[in-house]
Formats: sequence, structure tokens, C-alpha cells
Amino acid sequence: MPKKLKLAVSQSRTLDTLQQTLDALAATTRKAASQNVDLVLFPEAYLGGYPRTCDFGASVGARAPHGRDQFLEYFHAAVDLGDTPLGAGDDWVDRKLPTAKGREYRGDGTREFLERVARETGVFIVTGLVERCGGSLYCGVVYVCPRYGCIGKRRKLMPTGSERLVWAQGQASSLRAVTTEIKGVQLCLAAAICWENYMPLLRYSLYSQNVNLYLAPTADARDTWEPLMRTVASESRAFVLSANQCVRKSHLPAWISVGKKVEEPKALTRTSTSSTSPSRRRKSVVMEGTHELVLPDPSDDKGSDKSAIAEDNSADEFVCRGGSCIIGPMGNVLAGSLWEVEDGFIAVDVDFEDYERGRLDIDVAGSYSRNDAFHLTVDGLDLNPPPF
Repeated sequence: MPKKLKLAVSQSRTLDTLQQTLDALAATTRKAASQNVDLVLFPEAYLGGYPRTCDFGASVGARAPHGRDQFLEYFHAAVDLGDTPLGAGDDWVDRKLPTAKGREYRGDGTREFLERVARETGVFIVTGLVERCGGSLYCGVVYVCPRYGCIGKRRKLMPTGSERLVWAQGQASSLRAVTTEIKGVQLCLAAAICWENYMPLLRYSLYSQNVNLYLAPTADARDTWEPLMRTVASESRAFVLSANQCVRKSHLPAWISVGKKVEEPKALTRTSTSSTSPSRRRKSVVMEGTHELVLPDPSDDKGSDKSAIAEDNSADEFVCRGGSCIIGPMGNVLAGSLWEVEDGFIAVDVDFEDYERGRLDIDVAGSYSRNDAFHLTVDGLDLNPPPF
């Protein structure tokens, strides 16, 4: 009997404030509910923002003061989910951590907001976020069930490139898959964030847990991303959802440009009146009696106009082109990739029996694994499939 669900990916971008972004997430989730979507994925760092192009004033062996001001802005934009720096795992999920006197809950209320949206819409929400915990920031993903609220959360193990300056490393134990049941369909889902998908052992740790829905929120907008997602689907025989933001330069927060070097205007020079530059004199100097009147050079005006136009065009350029997609268990593209589509949204009906059909010829963590010869262990993580 078919095991059908409707899965969606939202190519949403972070807005100016956390509350605006949360409201946009709620609106998108309501839209998903109106289309009978069962689960929706939002991009990496959607809540809190991906600080694209920001250098935080850092170079090897040096830190510029403006970079600390940028980090302050970014730190304040992140969400507080009430977890601990080491990650409290099930104690966080089950709300067993102590709360401050007089407080109803831990954190800034983002968890409670997401749980309320999921409950009211009936849509399972998975979103990327930047989590503030203690004095550090973590790139994370949270799984929000309409019935049980947050049933899991994880933090990116290995921030990529310059991300390492502002994001701490997450815990391997958070790679634990989560299970749920939607419309009688049993799901085992887990997320690999952006370039974690280039880590073969990390991917295998998810395959080992018998994941049938593989989530890949990302910030990678290169055309090499879709082939990677097709590879993941082919390896795992799972459905793969990948969500990215589509962002123009003008969408970036104003604080990102603070401290950036800008081209200084050319110094004004006095026009020569000597006979060595007759052409310049003819264009910009008018004689009135014995006095010279220096007029603006029309060619300079044209140059200024061109510069202004170029600046406007630059602000309109995409700094992230999106590329969100949905891939089937045989590596086939079911929807997307969405390139240069702002506020994009794709949804497809899928049959999870296709995941089981794909196991006829390959189960990379089971019958195809040669586990008599190869072994993977992950500190703090049980690689056995979680119970339903």
C-alpha cells in the first residue's frame, strides 16, 4: 500500500529582524498547510542569518575593532533555545533543564514560537538557525513536530572556511536521527548541514541509522550542489530535501558593510591654465575679462552617472543564487533546482515505498556494507536505527 506524503522546500531569505523572519516562517508554513504539505524545510542559518561577505575584521594574527562590532550585531541576531554549551540532548527535548526564577521557559521564546506554528498548521517544520548558547554561536537545525513540539536539535560539527571564526563546533552526539509518524507513514529523518555533506563518514553515520528522509539545508549556491544531492539520494535511497537562500547584495544587513574598504574619491586638482593643456582649457575654462571661471567637465558628469548606475546594479546582484531542490531515492530530480528565484517554494507528493524499492540492489549501511571488513564508530553516537 502506498505511503504517500507531501514534502516541501522553502527558498526563504533571512529578513532584517528575527521577529520578521519568524513571522515570514509562520506565513510560509501556513501557505504549506493550505497546499496540504506535511513537512517543510527552511535553509541553513535561516533564523539568525548567514553573514555572507562579512569578514568580521579578521586577518591572520589581527582583529580590527569594527569586526567586534559586527560580531556583536550577529550575536544579538541569533536565537536562544535554552540549551547548554555541550548540548543537553534529551534533557533539552524533554524540558528537564532548570529555568530561571520567575521564567516560564528557557531561552528567548523561539522554540515556543516554532512549536506553536507547527501545532496550529499541522506541518512538521525543520529549519536552519544560528543558536546562541553561553558565549558561542552554533549553526544548527531543529525538528519541530506538530504533536510533540521539538523532538530533536543538532549543531553543525565542522563549520566551513571562514564560518569557523564565528561558529563553534557542534557535538557528534547531535547527529542522532529522529523518528515520527505522519499519516501512518513512519519517518526516520536527519540533517547534514551544507558542507557536512562533503564528509563521507558523517553521511555514512546518517545512512547507518536507516534514514529515509535526508535533509540538507545549505548555503552553497554553486551548480555542483545538485549533483552532490543526487549522489546522497542514490547512496542512501532516501528522499533528499535541500534548501538554500536566494539573496541580493541589497538584502544583506547594513552592519556587514561596516569597516569595508571603499574607493576614495579622486582628489580634486586645479585646472591648469598653461598652454601645455589646451584641450582641458577649452572644455572647462571660460574667460570673463581677465578672470577664469572653471566649470564642471561634462565628461566627469557622465562618469559620475555611470558610477551611480554601476553601484545600483551592484546592489541588485545576487550574492546567493539559491538552488533548492527535492531529489528522489534513485537520484532523480523531483523538483528544482531553483536558481535566482526569490521566496521560492517547491512541493511534491512522494511515496515512501520508493525508499524500500530502492533497497533491492543497494543498502550501503546494511547488506552492501561489508561490515565484516569495514567499521565506523562515532564518539557519543549510537549508529543503530532509532526505535519508532
